[in-house]
Amino acid sequence: MTIPYNKLVRDFIPQIIEESGKSALTRTLNDDEYLDKLEEKLQEEVAEYLESGSPEELCDILEVVEALFAARKVPMQLALSIKDAKRKKHGAFEERVLLMEVSDSME
Repeated sequence: MTIPYNKLVRDFIPQIIEESGKSALTRTLNDDEYLDKLEEKLQEEVAEYLESGSPEELCDILEVVEALFAARKVPMQLALSIKDAKRKKHGAFEERVLLMEVSDSME
């Protein structure tokens, strides 16, 4: 029985499949395909986290985000600097602020 997946997997997954006695057909994605599949993987991992609330799923999201930065040739140090600048300018989410509404001051 053959099961189609057509999804991006971690590097060692084909080897793990082979070691289990099964056969895995793979190919290497080009740059555009890789970005598309990383974005699909991000959506998949976010959905899995939202369903489970698992810290392991959060780590999977982080892994995909780091891969997206690398694929877009944005060094993690630069990404973290951008994140820190936004935090400095707009804050973080530590105070749990829920914006209820905004009214025009002319009312």
